[in-house]
Amino acid sequence: MNSSPVSSTDVLGTDVLVVGAGPTGLVLALWLSRLGVRVRIVDKTAEPGTTSRALAVQARTLELYRQIGIADAVVERGWQAVVVNLWVAGKKAAHAVIGNIGADISPYPFTLTFPQDEHERLLVDRLAEVGVHVERNTELLHFEDTDGRVLARLKQPDGAEETCEAAYIAGCDGARSAVRGALGVGFPGGTYSHVFYVADVDASGETMNGELHVALDRTDFIAMFPLDGAGRARLVGTVRDEAEHDHQDLTWNDVSKQVLEWIRVDIKRVNWFSTYRVHHRVADHFARGRAFLLGDAAHIHSPVGGQGMNTGIGDAVNLAWKLAAVLQGRGNASLLDSYEPERIAFARRLVATTDQAFTVVTSQGAMARLMRLRIVPLLIRPLSTLKLVRRFLFRTVSQTAVNYRESSLSEGTAGEVHGGDRLPWVKLDGNGECEDNFAPLTSLDWQVHVYGEATAGMRAACDARGLPLQVFTWRQEMSKKGLRRDAAYLVRPDGYVALADAEGSAAAIAAYLDARGFSYSR
Repeated sequence: MNSSPVSSTDVLGTDVLVVGAGPTGLVLALWLSRLGVRVRIVDKTAEPGTTSRALAVQARTLELYRQIGIADAVVERGWQAVVVNLWVAGKKAAHAVIGNIGADISPYPFTLTFPQDEHERLLVDRLAEVGVHVERNTELLHFEDTDGRVLARLKQPDGAEETCEAAYIAGCDGARSAVRGALGVGFPGGTYSHVFYVADVDASGETMNGELHVALDRTDFIAMFPLDGAGRARLVGTVRDEAEHDHQDLTWNDVSKQVLEWIRVDIKRVNWFSTYRVHHRVADHFARGRAFLLGDAAHIHSPVGGQGMNTGIGDAVNLAWKLAAVLQGRGNASLLDSYEPERIAFARRLVATTDQAFTVVTSQGAMARLMRLRIVPLLIRPLSTLKLVRRFLFRTVSQTAVNYRESSLSEGTAGEVHGGDRLPWVKLDGNGECEDNFAPLTSLDWQVHVYGEATAGMRAACDARGLPLQVFTWRQEMSKKGLRRDAAYLVRPDGYVALADAEGSAAAIAAYLDARGFSYSR
């Protein structure tokens, strides 16, 4: 932590100071605001980004967005990937219809693309609707964690400095995080040798058909994502090897056009163009004292699978409800100790797996080329038609398979559902008030779910504690989702199962909550 003295004069109070107004910081501020927490969000840039690399909005993110009422707007403005085409060495190797590939897994069974710059503008607007405005041109200079509070020194747009007093500080300020630097937390990892570009283009050609195209060659890689608007696409690809050294000065003319010719795309105009190197790093710690690291400040990795932005948003939601519970006296301060182990474990696995995939896609080594140019084309077509493979791929990429089974907050097993699992999604018959069992999660509070019959003791215990009880009429489909009839599932505010009790015991629910000092109604 920076040891520079911070004056306590002119202190402005808030519960949480969020540093960084990218998607991670914006979602953290939105969730905190919905939970009744005072928040300030600052960013040293003058305006939201006008270019971006992140496109994919995964199903799990949309589920979390639904809880705060913004999922429909994101889906409406985004584009659903229905077909993916794979091109290898100039020939089409696969044409896979993915459509609603996760129809029995999530209310959002598709892959959605929504450019990050547009995404950020939507989040900024929604945050403004709840009275929170991003403070632009405002830079964190240093902060202290002292006497049960954070004292942060901020540089204002006019150059003046002010002190902000907060209960907690959240570093959502990217790969060069000032918060991480002040904490002295290591950021081990490395940088891939390839330089990549991202471009927004107007184009024509037979593959400008509203489908996703991915093309591989011996040295080149390109992915083409259709965007809203006729003849517009987002390209992500590799720069020619000989042009990689000073990539900041590169232009569209330095991009290899061979793969574009193969997939029959005629670029009419380049609206914007940017280059970047890909890193793979995970911070040594995600939390220290009253400071937390989220998103790119905590982990960065390859773009394979469209996981980066979604992982940061997952960090934000995981931390938001815990901060709210502690600040409002509804949970012990030790609850915050669960943030780092829950999120760092996933980040480390993600970096490892995307690193392996990225190496296959981009490496010029003989084995990687064999995998990319020979083995993948042979396997992808038959595998893409298998239901089990498609289901596995959706659950992995969509982040609906992420779990916290090893967390100190996770207990028990009922059916196939373990404490720490995401609550399985069940679509209901429409005769009740809820269209599915995720609808009650919009309360952003703890709740008990029973699929079948709840005992009189359970009803009485939940009523006495002010703990919402959701009882769903049993249907056989629920068993297929891994749920056990008449069991009790204590569900966290973020939709993960905290306790799964096969006996449906009110005493088990009470013991779990009392041991952690949780109270329930906000």
